[in-house]
Amino acid sequence: MQTIDKKSTTKTWSKAISQPAKEFPPTPLPIISGQIPPNLRGILYRNSPGRLQRGGVSVGHWFDGDGSILAVHFTDTGATGVYRYVQTTGYQEETKAGKFLYGNYGMTAPGSIWNKLQRPVKNSANTSVLALPDQLLALWEGDHPYSLDLETLETKGLNNLGALNKGQPYSAHPKIDHQTGEIFNFGVSPGINGILHIYKSNSTGKIFKKTKFTLNGFPLIHDFVLAGQYLIFFAPAVRLNIWPVLFGVNSYSNCLTWQPEQGTEILVFDRETLSLVSRSVTDPWFQWHFCNGYVDDRGIVVIDFAKYADFQTNEYLREVATGKTQTIAKNSFCRVQINPQTAKVTNTETLIDRTCEFPNVPAKNVGKFSQFSYMSIYREGIDMKGEILNGIACFDHQKNTLIEANLGENLYPSEPIYVEDPENSDQGWVLTIVYDGNNNSSEVLIFDSQQLQAEPICKLALPGVIPHSFHGTWKGNS
Repeated sequence: MQTIDKKSTTKTWSKAISQPAKEFPPTPLPIISGQIPPNLRGILYRNSPGRLQRGGVSVGHWFDGDGSILAVHFTDTGATGVYRYVQTTGYQEETKAGKFLYGNYGMTAPGSIWNKLQRPVKNSANTSVLALPDQLLALWEGDHPYSLDLETLETKGLNNLGALNKGQPYSAHPKIDHQTGEIFNFGVSPGINGILHIYKSNSTGKIFKKTKFTLNGFPLIHDFVLAGQYLIFFAPAVRLNIWPVLFGVNSYSNCLTWQPEQGTEILVFDRETLSLVSRSVTDPWFQWHFCNGYVDDRGIVVIDFAKYADFQTNEYLREVATGKTQTIAKNSFCRVQINPQTAKVTNTETLIDRTCEFPNVPAKNVGKFSQFSYMSIYREGIDMKGEILNGIACFDHQKNTLIEANLGENLYPSEPIYVEDPENSDQGWVLTIVYDGNNNSSEVLIFDSQQLQAEPICKLALPGVIPHSFHGTWKGNS
């Protein structure tokens, strides 16, 4: 990790967020090159902070932008795209007022102390999506999800999934067991000591089992791992000073501090009972996202994730919202092995010494061994100064090789999503949304998963610019 003191340079990626994104209705997407695979049928969804300014004022952090959903429908007649903002209560109120009214992760509510206390944080619904049989959930980790129509993206309202209390958080990183259809998720309620809520749902999203666990202080837990019969959380050495946030005088982001003396706490829970199996403390590091986890033939839990040495990543992400970055937040794609009965780390290794993010595996492999991991990455040899992630790659765990897509200059892809060919489980495609900074446009790119280094097998033009997004998902035709 390092901070560059020299003046940063504006890069073309900044144009994608320099203006609020514009919605568009269902629109046929013209093919730029190639052909849509005949078996690729379903919907690609992506969620992003689409509005980072209002009334001449900018948000305080990239995480503050209002959620906007892109849906790309693949049918027998071609591809159609639709793009809409999630109509949260806060979004509607601020649109009517023409200015920001709420605080958020990186900003406090404007105006009087009363307003700061009344509107401490807005549900931005901007981080990820969960496609259920009858609805799409727009996820944001501080509150309930918002329900949307799967086809039109019309906002239906907050959803308590049958068991969430008012304001109870439901994170942006649920894990789905492909075989059972069960959905696992969590949320952390703020306090002097945070409360970790763990949820178990059926395939419709309805929660039928939940528990809660008191944490040591209020660490920043953004993601977790499903590994075989275990649910595993890493509580990093980041702690929140809750009082300034509760009184509205400072933001969450500003009140989070790196405290390496706390170490990383590892918590192992049983997926069936949701009871604690073990806990331990190891060396300090930080992570936003896990790739996957599984239990090997020795009974050891193996976890792959993007590992940071400290919390500089938060400052980098704050700078992204300004369109200029000077902080370089490096990480590496790492693996840890854990004895689940003691939560002790038995081995740590670096799989790829390259900065990457949004690592994931094919949906059917969540919680078990996967030969391939997909991720966003910086193109090899690129100067990271002032840049954001500008490549996608696949890591083959059996061959220990990294295959990268050759996107070219000023092209910025979203998190790659693997889609299995329904007629051949050994084949599939990798889908990503690319912002082209050369001509200020956005495209859908489809790659053959076995030929990621080759040209995309299809490129589709989107009718408007899609801002850089966090997470997405694929919903195949039933």
